[in-house]
Amino acid sequence: MAKPFALQPIHELMQTRTDEATQHLARLIASERDARNKLDMLTQFRDEYVDRFRQATQNGITQREWQNYLEFLNRLDDAINAQRQAVAVQERNTAAGKEHWQQQRRKLKAFDTLANRHLTKENAAELKREQKMLDEFAARNSGPGKEDQ
Repeated sequence: MAKPFALQPIHELMQTRTDEATQHLARLIASERDARNKLDMLTQFRDEYVDRFRQATQNGITQREWQNYLEFLNRLDDAINAQRQAVAVQERNTAAGKEHWQQQRRKLKAFDTLANRHLTKENAAELKREQKMLDEFAARNSGPGKEDQ
């Protein structure tokens, strides 16, 4: 009978931790993607607003309207800068999450290797036991007095 892998509980723990790191990384990637999408949306909105501002200036606007446009563009620029910072934070978080996931994966692979070695060793031992039994059986059946049959 094959001996169980002594480190199986730790191997299973490593698998669980790797699964959790994978899920966490997926959430980080999604958050980064969302932050980038928001930045793209803000940038696109700003570009559209600048186009409206140009059109308005060509048609003639008052000093107050001019100031309103500029104030709003400044607020959009502030929002874009803040979102760029949020994207940078998300990029760092994703990079850290990826590193953690890679570490967990390396640990899991090490335990996979140990488990495979154990299984190979146990299979070889089982084959050796089976061969020994077959040899003993063959020796008993080919002993003295068996040739006459």
